[in-house]
Amino acid sequence: MSVSKIKSYAKVNLSLKVVGKLKSNLHKIESFITFVNLSDQIQIIKSKNNFHKVYFYGRFSKGVLKQNTITKLLKILDEKRLLNGQKYLIKVKKNIPLKSGLGGGSMNAASIFKFFLDKKVFFLKNKEIKKIANIVGSDVIIGMKRINSILLSSGKVIRSRKKIGLYVLIAKPNIGCSTKKIYKNVKIFSKKKNEKVFILKNIIKSRNDLEEVVFSKYPVIKRLKEYMKKLPRVKFVRMTGSGASLIAYFNSKNASINAAKIFRRNYKNYWCIISKTI
Repeated sequence: MSVSKIKSYAKVNLSLKVVGKLKSNLHKIESFITFVNLSDQIQIIKSKNNFHKVYFYGRFSKGVLKQNTITKLLKILDEKRLLNGQKYLIKVKKNIPLKSGLGGGSMNAASIFKFFLDKKVFFLKNKEIKKIANIVGSDVIIGMKRINSILLSSGKVIRSRKKIGLYVLIAKPNIGCSTKKIYKNVKIFSKKKNEKVFILKNIIKSRNDLEEVVFSKYPVIKRLKEYMKKLPRVKFVRMTGSGASLIAYFNSKNASINAAKIFRRNYKNYWCIISKTI
């Protein structure tokens, strides 16, 4: 039995502005997005069954819904007859926490979609790729290319190969944030700016508009950010996505390791990991 193995990397929002609302009630955002070297492990196996099977295991598999981004993608591909009747067994080892703002589910679907395209299981024009990705989830199109991206309020994605080169300490308290509920409570919108280059000093000055909403609902996350801002040699600390993860950014690996040691002494029950931007 042939088994294909791929990695699905976590994405982080270096900045996130909510700039308005669409007629569909979805929010228009502008965001600088990068990836870190933390990934779910995915196995893709051709099946002789007459149905797909998606199986999750690992530390963060508990709580994954039966209907998820992967099953949604497979259903769409079947409806469009792109898989030619072939069914798949897909096993996902979840190393990325759920409801963390790290885009685990969206990146899983994006990675599998990209795998099928790369393996020439089917051919699609860019317009159709984007259409399918957006149906599965608003973040899925970002994961189709694992490079720095700027998401504009128009929905256009600008890619940049400029390296950020930062080490990170990612920490998540023992709570999860519902993206839908967080966005529902956004009342104030930012002005559009349309930054088109990854310049560190601009990123440090930027913000995540969702922090205010999350901090109001979960004061523990606000207190955690204030603590992380005091870690030695930290450049800046920012929540990713709609939370609940906070990320402290450093210029060196040693600085991130030292910060992690200090953090773990004070927050023994919180999940945290050291990584690096890709």
